[in-house]
Amino acid sequence: MSERKSAKPLDVIVIGAGFAGLYALHRLRKDGYSVRVLEAGKSIGGTWYWNRYPGARCDIESMQYSYSFSDEIQREWKWSQLYAPQPEILSYINFVADKLDLRRDIQLETRVVAATFDEDSRTWTVRTEAGEAFEAPFCVMATGCLSVPIVPSFPGMENFKGDVYRTSDWPHEGVQLKGKRVGLIGTGSSGIQVTPVLAEQAEHLYVFQRTPNYSIPALNRPIDDEYEQAWKQNYPERRKAALATRINTLSDFGTIPGSSVSYEEREREFERRWTKVGGFGFVHGYTDIMTDPVVNAHASEFVKKKIAASVRDPEVAKKLMPSDYGIGGKRICVDTAYFETFNRNNVTLIDVKSDPIRSFNPNGLSTQSRSFELDTVILAIGFDAITGALLKIDITGRDGLKLRDRWAEGPKNYIGMAVSGFPNMFMVTGPGSPSVFTNMVASIEQHVDWIADCIAHLKRKGVSSIEALPDAEDKWVSHVNEVANGTLMPKGNSWYVGANIPGKPRVFMPYLGGAHVYKKIIEEVAGKDYEGFGLA
Repeated sequence: MSERKSAKPLDVIVIGAGFAGLYALHRLRKDGYSVRVLEAGKSIGGTWYWNRYPGARCDIESMQYSYSFSDEIQREWKWSQLYAPQPEILSYINFVADKLDLRRDIQLETRVVAATFDEDSRTWTVRTEAGEAFEAPFCVMATGCLSVPIVPSFPGMENFKGDVYRTSDWPHEGVQLKGKRVGLIGTGSSGIQVTPVLAEQAEHLYVFQRTPNYSIPALNRPIDDEYEQAWKQNYPERRKAALATRINTLSDFGTIPGSSVSYEEREREFERRWTKVGGFGFVHGYTDIMTDPVVNAHASEFVKKKIAASVRDPEVAKKLMPSDYGIGGKRICVDTAYFETFNRNNVTLIDVKSDPIRSFNPNGLSTQSRSFELDTVILAIGFDAITGALLKIDITGRDGLKLRDRWAEGPKNYIGMAVSGFPNMFMVTGPGSPSVFTNMVASIEQHVDWIADCIAHLKRKGVSSIEALPDAEDKWVSHVNEVANGTLMPKGNSWYVGANIPGKPRVFMPYLGGAHVYKKIIEEVAGKDYEGFGLA
C-alpha cells in the first residue's frame, strides 16, 4: 500500500481521543497550534467508548471525575449519580467535544501503527494502518493506561460454539443473556462490576475467579440538589484543594497513622468508613495503611470479616478472601452488592487457582476436576497496563532507537512524560507518573498543561527540540523505585508491576510519592528552565 501524506501542515499530532486527547487538542489549539488527533475507535471517548459492559462505572466520584479547566462546563453539566455509569460519562465527553467544537480536528477509525523521529528535520512522522502519514514537530501520546486488552489464550477456545465477549470491547448494541448459561472469567474491577448485573440476567452465572480481590462498597446514590450545589458554588476552590492531595481528589483523608491508635479505635474507624464513606475512602483512614504491615493487616482482616458476613456459604466466602497479599497489593475495587451476589441460587463461584481451566470444548469448558456447559463466555481478564498501548506502536527515536528496545527492562523515562532518545515526544499520564493512583482527569489536565507550557517555552527560546537527559532519567527511575519499595504495594502480583503479562519486566510503574508531591516536582523542573532536559 502506498503511503499517503497529510497535506495540512501540523504543529502537533495527538494519538488517542479519550479524556487526554480531547483536552490536549483543546489546550494546544487554544495556544494557536495546528493539531490533529488520531483515534482508532469509531467515536471519541477512549476507555469509556470501549468499556460499555453492564455495570461499568467510574470509581471516582462524578463531581470530581470531570474536567476542571472550564468553570462554565463544570457548572452546566449535571451528573445523576455519585459514581457515574459509563453511558453518562460517554455522554459528558461528547457534550464537551461538541461545546468546544473539537470534532473537526479528530480523525476517527485511524489506527496508528508507527511513529518515527527524523533528526535532520526534527519532526515526527506518524503512520496509520490505512497507509496515511502525518508529520509534525511534536507528538503527544494520549494512548491511555488501560487501553490494550489481554488476548485470551485458553486451549481449544476456537472450538467453543457459543458466544464469546470481552468487557473491554463490549458490543455497542448490547448482549441478550436472558435464559443463558454464562461463564465469566476474571474478577478484577470489570469482573466485579459486571457480576451483579449478569446474575440478574443469566439463567445461571459461573464466575471463574483467578485471584480474589479486596472490594469496598461504593455506597452509590443519586446526587441530590444540595450536594450538587455545594460543589458548584465553590468548584474552583474545591478543585484547587484536590490538587493538594495525594490523589488529586477530595476525600475523607485521615491525618494520623493507624499505628498511633489502639486496635479498637482502628476497628471503629474502619467500620465508619465501610458503612458511611465507602469506595477508596476506606483506605484513606490512616496515613500508614499502605506502609505499616500491622495496620495493613488489620484493614485486610476487616474486609475479610465483611466478606464472611455478606456471603452465607462459608466455603464460598473463604474463596472470595485474598490470602497471599494485603489490601492495596492489587488495585482496590469498588462495588455494588458484589459479595452478596454469591448468595443467589443462580450464581456459582469456581476457584481456578486450585482448579485451573484446562480447555474449552464446543459446549463449554473444563477445569481439572469438572466440566461446565455454557452458552456464553465473558472475558474480564484485564489489560497490558500503562505501557501496552505505547509498545503496540512501532515507535522509533533518534538513531533508529526503538522504544520497545529502550524499554526491554522496564519503562525508563523522566517525570513520566519524556523518554531519552525520543525528542519532542510526550506521554500523558505515562509510567513513572502518579496516573492510576489519582483522579485521572485531573492528572491529565496537569500533564497536558505542562506539555503545552513546555512547547511554548521552546517557541520563546527559538529552539526546535527537547529531550530527556539520560542522567535525569536514571535518577527519576531510581526515585520511583525507592518510593514504591517504601510501601507494601510492590509485593502483590498485580498489573502495577506487569505481573499479568508473561515475560513483561517486573517493574512498579506508577509513581507513589503522591500527586501533590509530583505536582511540585514537575513545576520545579519547568521553573528551572526544564532541568533534566536537553534543548536543541
